[in-house]
Amino acid sequence: MSSILAAFTLVLSQQRLAQRRFGGEQAMGTWASTPLPAAEECDAEEGSAVVEFIFLGLLLLVPVIYLIVTAGQVQGASFAAVGAAESAAKVYVAAGDPVRAEQQARAAAELAFTDFGFEPEAMLLEIACSAQCLTPGSTVTAEVRFDVPLPLAPGIPGMEFAPVTVDSAATQMVERYG
Repeated sequence: MSSILAAFTLVLSQQRLAQRRFGGEQAMGTWASTPLPAAEECDAEEGSAVVEFIFLGLLLLVPVIYLIVTAGQVQGASFAAVGAAESAAKVYVAAGDPVRAEQQARAAAELAFTDFGFEPEAMLLEIACSAQCLTPGSTVTAEVRFDVPLPLAPGIPGMEFAPVTVDSAATQMVERYG
């Protein structure tokens, strides 16, 4: 298709050149008797650079953009895990009894994950105490694990692949003099 267009463009340019040289309509007879150039002489690649640029640009740009979005999602999940572990440990230490402390710590960790746009149901929260929980001077450690989902993968049915797991731990000390 591009070779036909190139040949047509060449013919028109030759016609205009002949009209300028020989003056007006008389040149049409001499122009018509001249043979057309061979197909090899025409530039068959003319105009294909734009098509190649668009095709290769999309072919290379889409995976790079997907990689950048995936790295951003992993970084966001990392920040969410750190925030959730710190919040859970602080809330657990500040609560009065262990049962209520567990519920409040889970709620604080889930809030940290929803703030970053992740589903808190996929988060795993484990709380460990150095001695008996909430006794003065003991330490409470909250550990959070989260499997980071691939971007756009939740829209694909049956795609439950999480290539990266982020985790974080935070330790708080229960005040001695409450």
